[in-house]
Amino acid sequence: MTDLPLPPGKRATVIDVAQAAGVSPGTVSNAISGKRHVDETTRKRIEAAIRALDYRPNHAARRMRTGQTNTIAIFSSMPTAVAAGPSKLGFLMEIAASAAVAALARNTALILVPPIETPTETFRTLAMDGAIVVEPEADDPVLALLDRVGVPTVCIGKPAGVETAYVDLDYALMARTLIDHLLATGARAFPLIVGASTRPSNLVFKEVYHERAARIGMQATVVEVPEDRAEDGAAEAVSGLIEQAQSFDAVLVPTDAMATGVMRALRLNGLAVPGQVRVVTRYDGVRARTETPPLTAMNLQLDTVATLATQKLAEIIEDRSNDLPVTVPAPTLVVRGSSHIP
Repeated sequence: MTDLPLPPGKRATVIDVAQAAGVSPGTVSNAISGKRHVDETTRKRIEAAIRALDYRPNHAARRMRTGQTNTIAIFSSMPTAVAAGPSKLGFLMEIAASAAVAALARNTALILVPPIETPTETFRTLAMDGAIVVEPEADDPVLALLDRVGVPTVCIGKPAGVETAYVDLDYALMARTLIDHLLATGARAFPLIVGASTRPSNLVFKEVYHERAARIGMQATVVEVPEDRAEDGAAEAVSGLIEQAQSFDAVLVPTDAMATGVMRALRLNGLAVPGQVRVVTRYDGVRARTETPPLTAMNLQLDTVATLATQKLAEIIEDRSNDLPVTVPAPTLVVRGSSHIP
């Protein structure tokens, strides 16, 4: 590395770093942004020059030059009753944490936008290059707004009725896996407690459940719960089935917040889990792991899902993406005490 001391008070530039490292300014920019490959030996020389010169990227100048903010946002239409509570934003937060790491590797900041009633307010205070939308429902207002203002967008989960890039979560496989597990444990009569929204995960779970119930000759019982009353609504739904003397030996409840409500209702009504009733849910989050007994759930590979979604969004922003959906590793079943009978 060439020793090029700077005059007192002068702030180092990309050109100074390039001269010190013996490379072109473009190579320095590529090493900093990560947008193009720089060999390891060259990268180390550049990093040494950056340290020696105390170089700090001028993000304001870059924004003026490129028109980009180096910021992406992550949205969800999940109501607070589903996304927050004991799970501490569980599903959404796990995605956001992995997405933030992937974004940072590209010198991009990620902003988590909590569930809000009026998404238009976000655009008055937040500039972004792109957005990730987690499991949008049909006619999702956030997704519609992003499309209207022309913000590049990637959805996690296939959106209903909208042409946009997405990471493909296999809801049908999740539903079949959980139902097959209940049947394998000996369960023969179980309701589906599901969100009342038009989120694709809810719609697909209902479709698969009805198909499987018809195939095995089981009476299909679907109770739709408003998602803004997730835990309490699910507890009331199960208590209602018990009061109606409806016989069931398991409960399929995809949303983890609702699963917490189901467990509460079973305890209050003196029904043992798993001895009398087995319970399974879709998301292996904090709620599932801390229930008593812990809940059988699905490992949705959310770290990989979030990373792939962020990479796809970066490609779209850089105008080098195709229209194909992104496939992810299949979710796997995590069997725990709520359905395991020794």
